Amino acid sequence: MTDRAAAADTASSKARTELRTDGERPDLTVLKPAQRVPGDRARRALNVLAAAALLVFAAPIIIIIAILIKLTSRGPILYRQTRIGLDQRNTGTRSNDPRRRLDQGGLPFTIYKFRTMWVDAEQVTGAVWASKDDPRVTPIGRILRQYRLDELAQLFNVLAGDMNLVGPRPERPPIVARLRREIPQYQQRHRTLPGITGRAQITLEYDTSLEDVRLKVEHDLEYIRCASVWEDFKIMGKTIPVMLFRRGAR
Repeated sequence: MTDRAAAADTASSKARTELRTDGERPDLTVLKPAQRVPGDRARRALNVLAAAALLVFAAPIIIIIAILIKLTSRGPILYRQTRIGLDQRNTGTRSNDPRRRLDQGGLPFTIYKFRTMWVDAEQVTGAVWASKDDPRVTPIGRILRQYRLDELAQLFNVLAGDMNLVGPRPERPPIVARLRREIPQYQQRHRTLPGITGRAQITLEYDTSLEDVRLKVEHDLEYIRCASVWEDFKIMGKTIPVMLFRRGAR
């Protein structure tokens, strides 16, 4: 290898820091504030087209899911919850800007899921991560979660502009507030639209601890570094076996 080729290879490696396996953490700084993720518009077009096609294809499954939920447990078919989405803020500070009076990390939006838990399941526990054999989950809900079919309702979020098919998974406001304090560069994952699936979802299990989230953030930020239409297309393809073989389901 020539000196010039070696220098180019070194520069490329630094620009696309791979996740380390020797215990060292990579540099998690991805974007400057207000900087757009490369290829955002092209990726958005792909995600909308794919979501529309999937919605048509999955329409019979969606109807069957809705009927089963209604027949087997009390409560609504859809579960609505506030999540934190895209952070469009820049570094400027204006005292008269009402958006800055409450910084939640991104734009709040209502996410849709097919209901998999009993009504008022979190009334006592509050916002907590799901656990294995979670008693809050209904029998039908357990099947939906195993195959991640409860997420199909979020296709409407994609078409509405709240989400993409591919991107970091959105969290609830109290969880985001906690993780922003405890995980360096957590806020960086809000620099792109959240997604139904993503690099972390096809690689890791469901979160059960803060350390799990730290690893997930590394994957999310690596995804943002490598963001492209081709990367989204690959993740969509890899999501299919994850659903079929119930990897990471709770």
